[in-house]
Amino acid sequence: MNQLIECVPNFSEGNDMNIIKQITNEIESVEGVKLLNVDPGKATNRTVVTFVGNPEAVVNAAFLAIKKAGELIDMSKHNGEHPRMGATDVCPLIPIAGITMEETAEYAKKLGARVGKELNIAVYLYEAAQADKKRANLSVIRGGEYEGFFKKIKLPEWKPDFGPAEHSVKSGSTVIGARDFLVAYNVNLNTTSTRRANSIAFDAREAGRVKREGNPVTGKIVTDEKGNPVNIPGSLKSVKAIGWYIEEYGIAQISMNLTNINITPVHIAFDEVCKKANERGIRVTGSELVGLIPLKAMLDAGRYFLEKQNRSTGVSEKELIKIAVKSLGLDELAPFKPEERIIEYLLKDDLTARLIKMNLVEFANETASESPAPGGGSISAYVGALGISLGTMVANLSSHKPGWDERWKEFSDWAEKGQHFKNELLKLVDEDTNAFNKIMAAFGLPKSTDEEKKARTESIQDATKYATKVPFKVMQICFDSMEVIKAMAETGNPNSVTDAGVGALCARTAVMGAFLNVKINAAGLTDKNFSAEIILKGNEIENKTQALETEILKLVNSKIQ
Repeated sequence: MNQLIECVPNFSEGNDMNIIKQITNEIESVEGVKLLNVDPGKATNRTVVTFVGNPEAVVNAAFLAIKKAGELIDMSKHNGEHPRMGATDVCPLIPIAGITMEETAEYAKKLGARVGKELNIAVYLYEAAQADKKRANLSVIRGGEYEGFFKKIKLPEWKPDFGPAEHSVKSGSTVIGARDFLVAYNVNLNTTSTRRANSIAFDAREAGRVKREGNPVTGKIVTDEKGNPVNIPGSLKSVKAIGWYIEEYGIAQISMNLTNINITPVHIAFDEVCKKANERGIRVTGSELVGLIPLKAMLDAGRYFLEKQNRSTGVSEKELIKIAVKSLGLDELAPFKPEERIIEYLLKDDLTARLIKMNLVEFANETASESPAPGGGSISAYVGALGISLGTMVANLSSHKPGWDERWKEFSDWAEKGQHFKNELLKLVDEDTNAFNKIMAAFGLPKSTDEEKKARTESIQDATKYATKVPFKVMQICFDSMEVIKAMAETGNPNSVTDAGVGALCARTAVMGAFLNVKINAAGLTDKNFSAEIILKGNEIENKTQALETEILKLVNSKIQ
């Protein structure tokens, strides 16, 4: 797998779009980097930029962006709600694919060293890039902010990791590091009180608050036997939070960093803030995502809120995201566009998913055209997707059937399983055509020399073997999907039993159609052992499928009669 890291620099400018554009132009000038998101905030006077790429390219792009920010942003004139210490306040690198955290940390150190040496900016390492754990926490490093750093930087314990021990008047100092994926997330309140928002934040965040005698704000700080302040921990692990007032919106917010969404996901953080706010007579009105979010976080949120309603979670990805957006109120302050905020959607290569992006008429026209693809393999995968979609529909109807309330989870689980099969088959619609195109590309390779002929033959064989495996996978998934279809014929909503029957017919057709493609591709392989083995397995799946189809249709017809 190619190495891929994400970089999310925070620049201390959120109002002048000309300055922001000049910074992002530097990022986009680097080959091997893709700019994913630019999220300016007026009240915070801060812009969060997200880009990804191979490590060397990301380090180069980050350096150019930090350089440009230092040239354009004057920190001596900066004001904003968010804590900050430099023109480029913080610049984290995040491992995405094919790279470890340790390797990512080395790239952060490489970037820090270059910024310190070439730009003469004081650099502090944080999180995984920082060996001294006493100064690995961003909020600890940034304590005192821009104004207080002129004195802080002179303290021996706060000597920068790279660059001069001087806090630049114009560009300030910068924090660079490596960390896990972090979700920056704000919850909106129906109050303008920063103090009350902070109280809610302290209730929820992991660090909690200092314990005081009597009044929790003005009371005397309680200490232990060693004289250290006693802390009351908050309710959410891996969450940092503060309260602030956003003049742009006219409301107070709880601003959170969810540092490990596997421990505290977005939907749990949201519900907990709702609970803590309600205890203080304040209502949550919505929330705001800053930057990007992983797809899984949105899907998990959608399922969570559907489960709270005792509703089936076996709905489409699009519907789960819609439920998450509405439940979290992510569209209260501005429209929430999944294609611009979900990281996987921004990285998706639409060229490899061309067919399933078509509407029904376009797909039929493309199939009927003189182009050899999509062919029988892609059509088989699509017919299989339609078959399990029918089975999933019966599961969802059964989950929501009046009088069957106690069985909603049973059918929800079947619907989720059906959605999984459907999604896999839809991917294979395009993958079968992509596999065919690989064969055509291999046949187009040069064959002038013996070496070229050998390479071409090997490429043709590799592509043909892959083109055999894809329809075989269609066979396997379609056969497996019949478990859902049979269950719905047996126990699902009787008013929809014929839909389960049609689903079985589609699954059978898909298995037999895909097997035809397996056989014709396997016939062209020189690896006869592989060919014989996959044909043997294909025959077994085809026979089991036909027997199961007969069994399901018998069930369906008995219920019709």
